[in-house]
Amino acid sequence: MKRIYILIITIFIVSVSFAQTLQSAAEAYSKENYIEAVQIYESLSDSVGVSPELYYNLGNSYYKLKNYPKAVLNYERAILLSPSDEDIKVNLDMARANIVDKIDVIDRSFISVWFESIRNMASSNTWAILAIISFLLFLVGIFLYIFNKQVLLKKIGFFGGIICLLFSVYTNVVSYKQKQKILIRDSAIIMSPSVTVKSSPSQSGTDLFILHEGTKVKIIDEVGEWYEVKIDDGNSGWIKDSEMEII
Repeated sequence: MKRIYILIITIFIVSVSFAQTLQSAAEAYSKENYIEAVQIYESLSDSVGVSPELYYNLGNSYYKLKNYPKAVLNYERAILLSPSDEDIKVNLDMARANIVDKIDVIDRSFISVWFESIRNMASSNTWAILAIISFLLFLVGIFLYIFNKQVLLKKIGFFGGIICLLFSVYTNVVSYKQKQKILIRDSAIIMSPSVTVKSSPSQSGTDLFILHEGTKVKIIDEVGEWYEVKIDDGNSGWIKDSEMEII
């Protein structure tokens, strides 16, 4: 019992300390002391953990400092955890507007765009909850079909159960995809002012094209300190890991 009391007291102290630190960061931001706000938010992410709100506030602080690559990085991290947050999306677009590279996106299939837009309507946990609820409704439908003698209710139970089962499968898939986005960090933001992308993982490789800070890339391979990256227009090549930061 004594250990439980100690644990409760410890959790309470940590919670109060966290709240006070957040308040300090908010006060620094409101006073336009954005460097201090960045330092506090960064220390919180290192010591306490991450959240979309923390990344969002950190992105705002970097944006005010006109450090647009860091702002983009943190907005991207925030939207990874909260893909349906409109405020994050708006601020991310504002930060991207200050990035040098304007890359044309390759046309994607309607199904791919549609699936991604649906997937980003909620977080992985929300989709998982919907999957559980729809499966429970499926069981209710089966119960109605098997144990009810009224034809109308049996039909409702049968067809409603099938719809709920299909929806449960779909939401499970979407939840898995969202979770994979968080676990498999395969995107990064260029942090160096300019980077020459090489044809091979070596300084002696042929120069292909140049990317500038703040540009988002997709990681497709890794060899030592070199990453093969791909940009939205389909071009790819190799850059060093020190020239970018993984989202």
